[in-house]
Amino acid sequence: MANLITLSRLLMLVAVILALYAGPGPQLVAFFVLIALFLTDTLDGYVARRRGEESLFGAVFDIAADRIVELSLWIVFAHLGAIPVWIPLVFVARGTLTDAIRAVQTSATGTAPFAAVRSPLARFLVAGKFMRTGYAVIKAVTFCTLTLSLPAATLLPESWQMLAVVLAQLGLALAILSVVLCLARGLPVIVEFALAEAKRP
Repeated sequence: MANLITLSRLLMLVAVILALYAGPGPQLVAFFVLIALFLTDTLDGYVARRRGEESLFGAVFDIAADRIVELSLWIVFAHLGAIPVWIPLVFVARGTLTDAIRAVQTSATGTAPFAAVRSPLARFLVAGKFMRTGYAVIKAVTFCTLTLSLPAATLLPESWQMLAVVLAQLGLALAILSVVLCLARGLPVIVEFALAEAKRP
């Protein structure tokens, strides 16, 4: 059941992307579909724990779905001109590198992807519930803000046009904050892996 919920997020992602390219009305609908998508992100983990369905496959599938949703949205918003192209490039590069490292560690040790980091700081930044939840919430708010900024200029009355500008600027600021957190959470994975490899005979 939990994996089906994860799969449903990918189907909602397709609907969101189609709506983002379909004009102001569908873009407004996409905002609400995005909210549902992000709520199911927490639901699949809850269902897995509640039903005893936690597994290595489920953890990897959840991370893969998160990455697909995240990277797809960054790329789409860059293509639509809401954010500069360097933002998705940072996420693609960091995600590719850390996911490759996690894949090696998971294969070698059989541990869950987020369980591979060892130092207290790395565990806080990468695997800690506060950071994982906070990072996910900031990205969700960023994507929702960027989505609302797209139809705002068309749908809002002329006297409210400043709100459209504010939404666009807020979305960009949140996207940059997401980049900072992305790099802060990826660096410990890379550093610990490099240090471990350097110690190998």
